[in-house]
Amino acid sequence: MSEFGSLKELYVDQLQDNYSANKQMANILGEFESAVETPKLKSYLKTAQQKIQEHQSTLENVIKSHDADPDGEHCKGMQGLVREGRAHGLEPQFKDKQVQEAAIIAQLNRMNHYGLAGYGTTKAMAQQLGLSEDEQKLNADLDDIYDGDRFVSMLAENQINEEATH
Repeated sequence: MSEFGSLKELYVDQLQDNYSANKQMANILGEFESAVETPKLKSYLKTAQQKIQEHQSTLENVIKSHDADPDGEHCKGMQGLVREGRAHGLEPQFKDKQVQEAAIIAQLNRMNHYGLAGYGTTKAMAQQLGLSEDEQKLNADLDDIYDGDRFVSMLAENQINEEATH
C-alpha cells in the first residue's frame, strides 16, 4: 500500500498509473484494429497506437524527471477496461461486423474517458505544483485524447451505429 506525504508524491504515482494504463490500452488497440473493417475506424486505431507511443515517451520523460520509475505502478482500472473490451468487443460472436464495430467503439469510449480523467487529473496537479513544463506536455497529450474521443463518437453517430441498424 502506498503512502503519500505530499501532492507531488501523489502526482508521480498518478503519472505512473497513466503510463501503465497507456501500455495496457496500446495492446488491445492492435486487437481491435485486427477485428474491424471500416477504413476510418481501422485508420483511427492505427493512429491511436502511434499517439499512445508518443504519450508513453512524454510520460516516461516526465516521470524520470522526478527521479521515479515509469513502471512503478500497475493500473488496475485500465486492466478492468481491457478485460471488458475483450469480453464485449472481441469475444462474442457477432452476426454483423458493424455491430461488433459499434461494440468496439463503446469500449474505446470507456477507455478514452478513463484516459481523459487520468490526464486531466495529472495536468491539474502539475498546474497546482507550478510544474508548467509538465503541465504543457500533459495538456498536449490530453488534447490528443479529446480529439480521438470526439472522432470515434462522431464515427459511431454518423456511420457505424446507422450501419449496424440495417
